[in-house]
Amino acid sequence: MKQFALATPSIARLLFPGILSAVTVALAARFLSDHYGAPIMLIALLLGMAFTFLAEPDSSTAAGIEFAAKKLLRFGVALLGLGITVQQIAAAGLGVVFITFAGVGLTIAAGVILSRLFGRSLSFGLLTGGAVAICGASAALAISSVLPKDDPNHERDTIFTVIAVTALSTLAMIVYPMVGAALGMSEHAMGVFFGATIHDVAQVVGAGYSVSDETGATATFVKLLRVALLVPVVVTISLLFGKSRAPGQSLPIPFFVIGFAALVLIGSAKLIPPEVTALLLELSRWCLVTAIAALGMKTSLKKLGEVGGTAIGIVCCLTVLLAAFALVTIHLLHF
Repeated sequence: MKQFALATPSIARLLFPGILSAVTVALAARFLSDHYGAPIMLIALLLGMAFTFLAEPDSSTAAGIEFAAKKLLRFGVALLGLGITVQQIAAAGLGVVFITFAGVGLTIAAGVILSRLFGRSLSFGLLTGGAVAICGASAALAISSVLPKDDPNHERDTIFTVIAVTALSTLAMIVYPMVGAALGMSEHAMGVFFGATIHDVAQVVGAGYSVSDETGATATFVKLLRVALLVPVVVTISLLFGKSRAPGQSLPIPFFVIGFAALVLIGSAKLIPPEVTALLLELSRWCLVTAIAALGMKTSLKKLGEVGGTAIGIVCCLTVLLAAFALVTIHLLHF
């Protein structure tokens, strides 16, 4: 215990410069996002990529940036569990639950199939499929954290996926309300459509409330149902790749996923005051933005350019597939 107490200040000194750098980029991204309306995750990524020299192995900021990209990321994802309750899931109609669950399963399966058809790895298929299916950048970061790290393209593929789903999510926020209006969808049906298909939570909220309060509330709820599926998906992927680990290695189910599930239960039981919950969800968002900034610092544009056109095509195909599935199902179920 005494040794740990003595070591803690030295660890803090080692990590502080890098964490401060990532937080500074996150603050700059927040300022630009608030003033110009651009997606904060995308801005944090691009700004971070302008400071790749800070993540060089011999840099005094390297250790803190690595900590922000991994540990802060997992902590932020765990806190997302406070955003959904068991009561919300139970109150959803069977039609909404079917569209949400089936859409997620279909998209992840399609991601794996398309990736294999175009010569990409299983990891890439799970990463892109999971990001499109569940909650965009947050899902990409969570899934990336449990995929094997021996793949030399791991971080490049993660950054690419975050950029791609964020860009497509922003485009969907603009286009999908026009699609819903052109098809004569009701406000409730449009809310289900937005929540079941748009990648990132912020863009779901933006698209929904641009139509009406009812559409916004419905879209947000359906989106949170998708976010709840992050737990079983990440656990399954972790167990899948955990089979190849040697005996005695760490538990294949990551602790942050257990934390996510526990916070869903805690939030459902209303053990935390609403004001504290709101603060913790805001802290979660800051952790994720800081982690994105750190990941940007660890990625070069040259490596990102090596991902190829087929990868872009895969993410676009998955986005279109999910939207088409949701529209057809909403029509058949008469929402």
